[in-house]
Amino acid sequence: MDALLKIYRWLDAYIEKWVVIIAYAACAGIIFVEVVRRFVFSEQASWSTSVPAYMFLWLTWLGCSYAVKARVHLRFGEVRNRLPRTGQYVMMQVDYLLYILFGVVVIYYSTDLLGLQMMNFSLVPGTDDMPVWWFYLATPVGWSLLLFRVLQCVIIDFRDFTQGRELKLGGALDE
Repeated sequence: MDALLKIYRWLDAYIEKWVVIIAYAACAGIIFVEVVRRFVFSEQASWSTSVPAYMFLWLTWLGCSYAVKARVHLRFGEVRNRLPRTGQYVMMQVDYLLYILFGVVVIYYSTDLLGLQMMNFSLVPGTDDMPVWWFYLATPVGWSLLLFRVLQCVIIDFRDFTQGRELKLGGALDE
């Protein structure tokens, strides 16, 4: 049980960071190598324009999840900071409710699209055996993780509000 808790804590702290770093490094690496190949050797892999664009899906949606966790997502901070504490808390809960509603819609429709890609055995353009659904999976996975982060924030904010602690209105990417 202790090992599972350690794994959970590691995943909770680092999963988005590592997926974003790996996806970004892969995108940059593929683009760099293929630009050199194109201009130096006059050749290019046919899949090299498609895969980085698809990898960007993983980078984007898990990056959004991390932004919610770190509390650096888009918000009207100047307005919210001027509200009384209860008003700040209520506005945060409205944000979370909107995230949940939008997230449910995104997950529902992206899962349909994912199923369609799987049923049609769609391949990444320029490849013979790389399924597109690997990349389309990023949207429901990323949004599910984002909703998990929203629920974590709801719990943290409820505890802070009911115990009289200062509300976390913003964060930093290095946390």
